[in-house]
Amino acid sequence: MKSDKVTKQTNGSEQNTLRKVEETKQAAENLTGNQIFIRALLDQGVDTIFGYPGGVVLGTYDELYKNPQLKHYLIRHEQGGTHAADGYSRATGKTGVVLVTSGPGATNAVTGIATAMMDSIPMVVFTGQVPSAMIGNDAFQEADTIGITRPITKHSYLVKNVEELAYVIPEAFEIAASGRPGPVLIDLPKDMLNTAGSYTPGKKEVNLPKTNNISGNHNFQIKRAAELLKNAKKPLIYAGGGVIMSEAWDELRELAWKTQIPVTTTLMGLGAFPETDPLSLGMLGMHGTWFANMAIQECDVLLAVSARFDDRVTGRVDQFSQNSKKIHIDIDPACINKNVNVEVPIIGDCKEILTELIPHTAEVDTTAWQEEISVWRKEHPLRYQKPTEGIAPQHMMEEISKVTNGNAIVVTDVGQHQMWAAQYYKYNHPRSWITSGGLGTMGFGFPAALGAKVGCPDRDVVCISGDGGFQMTAMEIGTAVKYKIPVKVVIMNNHYLGMVRQWQELFFEKRYSHSFMDDGNPDFVKLAEAYGAVGLRAKTPEEMTAVFEKAMQINDGPVFIDVHVSQEENVYPMIPPGKAVHEMVDTEVPVTQEK
Repeated sequence: MKSDKVTKQTNGSEQNTLRKVEETKQAAENLTGNQIFIRALLDQGVDTIFGYPGGVVLGTYDELYKNPQLKHYLIRHEQGGTHAADGYSRATGKTGVVLVTSGPGATNAVTGIATAMMDSIPMVVFTGQVPSAMIGNDAFQEADTIGITRPITKHSYLVKNVEELAYVIPEAFEIAASGRPGPVLIDLPKDMLNTAGSYTPGKKEVNLPKTNNISGNHNFQIKRAAELLKNAKKPLIYAGGGVIMSEAWDELRELAWKTQIPVTTTLMGLGAFPETDPLSLGMLGMHGTWFANMAIQECDVLLAVSARFDDRVTGRVDQFSQNSKKIHIDIDPACINKNVNVEVPIIGDCKEILTELIPHTAEVDTTAWQEEISVWRKEHPLRYQKPTEGIAPQHMMEEISKVTNGNAIVVTDVGQHQMWAAQYYKYNHPRSWITSGGLGTMGFGFPAALGAKVGCPDRDVVCISGDGGFQMTAMEIGTAVKYKIPVKVVIMNNHYLGMVRQWQELFFEKRYSHSFMDDGNPDFVKLAEAYGAVGLRAKTPEEMTAVFEKAMQINDGPVFIDVHVSQEENVYPMIPPGKAVHEMVDTEVPVTQEK
């Protein structure tokens, strides 16, 4: 993550762009917009695109054909393309790139764009558009892509002048990756792409307006934070996904080890701090560990590092960590005091802030505090009962952790399996956990895993999905087979929309309204084989261990594993909706929803 250079929906200066064009025309080549598109991407260091062709971008695809050094992955649905670019970005730290056509091509990409926006993932999405003269005339495959996506992008462009394209593209990449990252969309009218214009080789100068430094004196705030930590009896570090985005995991570990302050992470922050470390409390929040949530409630100083105090963490805001003094480090000023008021706000890149903070800190005597947490660990560990028949989903997660030695990139869909994967797989390395957090997008996991494996071909990538979520983007089996992407896809098959069923059991008296999937589910093994992939199935723990070991030996294409787990298992601990963090439920006892 770079310094905060732009705010959401920055307005670029058209006059400055045109001035740059005039200054460089003498050294410029004469190229079409389609050719400029390719050259500009190569100048940005892009080597991978996920996309799907269509009428108005056929000229662009013709140029891709002539430039094989720009690797294009033909996905089966534009939503899958955006999720694949998202997974690529999360796994590599690079900006993902998507190319789709106009109309339904653009609208199909909307869910993936919104997913990236909610989780602050840098992505540049290129959408074709009808010719400029036809915009607004309800032309064939026309959509107001800018209007549709403005609320779910960091910035968007409609490029009507081919002379601007070479400057808009690098500017878009700068916006996507700087400050709080996010997706940027560039809408490309067909006539602009086919028009000739000037292009100067090499990277373009990008001059974006900087935000005002509203954070005040960093030194003063850092000293205040250090003083609070120094005098704390029960300090706690609460780390979010921004630690991953900023690549600040080394600084986080150094701070925790130097001060001996325990660390809990959000769902998006898993891997930012090694979970086998004695100071790690694992994940907090709605389905976090009992001891992490109790530590949040009982701490006297809470250091929030690039976390946004979202509702899945806080529960009832008015009862969240009431006795603590709060320090909040975040690059986005809008996140400060948005959900929870804090005593010491520090606005900036968390890697830079932690680097400045560490010299001012010293070891804190947390012996009594850690002993108190240790008692909670013993009294309320993560636990489950193995069923007399079938497979416990928690056991499935433990087996995946065992067979991968805890070193895989784990990508999940959304639901019960997502929470169990967060709880029972130990994440000791950054960029090893990829999931849809803010938007909670079913269908995310499988295509995101393909993107992660494309970006990190030397790492094992395991996708864990539910039988419901997998079917939302199952067509991407074709993509995995076409490019022989060796992901391991574990389908946790409980024949339900599991999290929906859990809430229906707990809060709607077991009225399982339209959450039972068994009657319409395919045979996942036959489905995989129909595409030419390997399909495996496990219905007992013994079968599961054997097929997992077999799957890890297959590296020339995707493997799909249909694991039948117990149908009515629930995820615990759980903070019921409307309840405070300390009111979490740890065992299978009846709970009631607050009216």
